[in-house]
Amino acid sequence: MKALSVQTPTELSYVLIDKPVCEEGKSLLKVERIGICGTDLHAYEGTQPYFTYPRILGHELALTVAETTDQDFAIGETVTIIPYFNCGECISCRMGKPNCCVNMKVFGVHVDGGMCEYVLIPNEYLVHGKGLGLDELALVEPLAIGAHGVRRASIEAGEFVLVIGAGPIGLGTIEFAKIAGAQVIVLDINDHRLNFCHEKLGVTSIINGLKEDALLKIKEITNGDMPTVVIDATGNLNAINRGFDYLSHGGRYVLIGLQKGKISVVHPEFHKREATLMSSRNATKMDFEHVISYMKNGLINPINYITHSVQFEEVIDHFDSWLKPQNHVIKALVRF
Repeated sequence: MKALSVQTPTELSYVLIDKPVCEEGKSLLKVERIGICGTDLHAYEGTQPYFTYPRILGHELALTVAETTDQDFAIGETVTIIPYFNCGECISCRMGKPNCCVNMKVFGVHVDGGMCEYVLIPNEYLVHGKGLGLDELALVEPLAIGAHGVRRASIEAGEFVLVIGAGPIGLGTIEFAKIAGAQVIVLDINDHRLNFCHEKLGVTSIINGLKEDALLKIKEITNGDMPTVVIDATGNLNAINRGFDYLSHGGRYVLIGLQKGKISVVHPEFHKREATLMSSRNATKMDFEHVISYMKNGLINPINYITHSVQFEEVIDHFDSWLKPQNHVIKALVRF
């Protein structure tokens, strides 16, 4: 069967691989949709941590069950997957935190992923689609990332929450922060994405960090108190370091975004705030189920995010263009 592999940074190739054979404890799934994630784009650029080449990308997936050994799933059923394969034995797994397993293997990052016709997946990582459309199912995983970050932040109704970065992960974070009752402020340097937040998500407090003095604007919006929660969804080192300046005394700073460098913080400034810094990695089955429930109940419409779509055979022709800001990509989707 055909698969798409990133051979080295900026080099994509279609390759032929063996179609997997169903085996006990696993399900053979036909890939229907693949969402293009920032992880995929960074891997293509050569800037993704935890990544080796060559690698078949793809972890935001909508699939159809072709064969299964799990009686809870039916042939022809549409599903998505939790693409974080954990060991079940390490300290984090024993603590009920499989999303940050010591021996984590992320599908499409540490091991070959779903940018191919069929995949073989352990049954415990399958998630029922519950009647959602294929395009919607492909967006469950990135939304779960945002849902997990918001859950980590323990947001209370009425809090000012600053989300830095209005890409797909940031958009999901914004949506779940709003559902939690937050007064959301969005900071980005892309007017197109900020306008999307205003027009599609109803966010009134938007700031272009290149065009305005962000610190002064944030102080104005919060009446000088500053946000009690700051969430980075950029994965940009400069943005992450700058985010410390926007945090209130007693506040929480959650890093969903990931980059390769060292974070710098002025210790006295951080210390006097008695601030909390935490990372948010991947998502849990609970987060996936929450996302699907919210989508089913109409609280989130992720179809709004899809700005570009191509057939699987066309990916190489378009992949590089999805990195260019002038093309206004929010979410690209690959269809079989």
